[in-house]
Amino acid sequence: MSNKYMTAKELGEVIKYHPKYINDALRDTVFLEGEHYVRPFGGRKVLYLWEAVEKEMLNRASIAVVNTIPMASGGRCHG
Repeated sequence: MSNKYMTAKELGEVIKYHPKYINDALRDTVFLEGEHYVRPFGGRKVLYLWEAVEKEMLNRASIAVVNTIPMASGGRCHG
């Protein structure tokens, strides 16, 4: 990914989530200010940091695999 800073719309196109979901559900729960996004010059505009977002997604994916039980069929039990 060449863009370091992305709007919610641009981020949504990459990770296949609606920008409203990113701003309403993920911001300040999964994505934290100063770590995953910034407000340039103290303004209202929010720019997401692609490298931090990607790292968070990969980290959560690896945690999900660790907390599962392998099944004989090749699947994984998540409960």
